[in-house]
Amino acid sequence: MFGLPIVPLPIIDIEASGFGARSYPIEVGLVLPDGQAYCSLIQPLDSWTHWDAQAEAVHRVSRELLHTHGRSPREVASQLNQALQGQTVYCDAWYHDYAWLARLFDAAELLQAFRLEDIRKLLSHEQLIRWDQTKAGIIQALGVSRHRASNDARVLQLTLEAVQHPGVAA
Repeated sequence: MFGLPIVPLPIIDIEASGFGARSYPIEVGLVLPDGQAYCSLIQPLDSWTHWDAQAEAVHRVSRELLHTHGRSPREVASQLNQALQGQTVYCDAWYHDYAWLARLFDAAELLQAFRLEDIRKLLSHEQLIRWDQTKAGIIQALGVSRHRASNDARVLQLTLEAVQHPGVAA
């Protein structure tokens, strides 16, 4: 076990229009094991009308920004499949992220080529206890001030490494 490199896992984070059955993904960010990151805004379909002002206050992405700079659901889903094909990717809000990915892939008329799993399945009870404090320290150390999908995915990946391998510099 000693001397083996720590290999980070692929992490995904999704920002959404709000919560609930009518919400939809507006941004997806991921960080791969090699550190490469992907982030994209998602242009909403005309039928995606749910919008929560409180969610916008958190992620600071307007509907106008999505219409101007977002990519189509098909383009984003295709890029996710290309980057993650055959892999298991981890998230910290499995219930919501699973539903939002399903909505994205349904809109894209594509099958998801990767598996989504809850990051908590990787953690022991002791690691779960250290999670929030470790995550807060990483956010502060990185100087992350924007709640965006790619930032959040990077923070999750570094937090996972730190709680699983305490004392090892990430």
